[in-house]
Amino acid sequence: MIELMLQAEQTLGLGLVDQAEKLYAQAAAADPHNAIAIIGLARVQLERGDQAGSHALVLRALAVDPENAMALRMEARLREVLAGAGHRVSPPPSPAAAAGLQRRGAAGQGAGGDGFRVCGGPQAGAGPGDQRRAAGGA
Repeated sequence: MIELMLQAEQTLGLGLVDQAEKLYAQAAAADPHNAIAIIGLARVQLERGDQAGSHALVLRALAVDPENAMALRMEARLREVLAGAGHRVSPPPSPAAAAGLQRRGAAGQGAGGDGFRVCGGPQAGAGPGDQRRAAGGA
């Protein structure tokens, strides 16, 4: 599993987004409780300019691991970016709510199937620099 995750990270770093997505998806399918793989999928969505899709995946990662520092940073930044673009964004799950979602099996569902959604507003409009900042980069 570690090798798969390292390969996915390297592939994404090279800009091979489709290949990275396949690798992260493989890791997430093999272990639905792998928050790092889910965050990887969220980063893939950011590379594609899909902040709402990325946010849904970050919320899914938080349902699996409510204390994941990367997911918490990404969620806060993505919520800020989405709200600035006119989206209505539900609040992040509390640790208790996230644990309840995990018990009900939401962690194994696909993106957007976790009960948290970004509603309304225009499609994402931030540029590549905003995407890097949303992912915690410079």
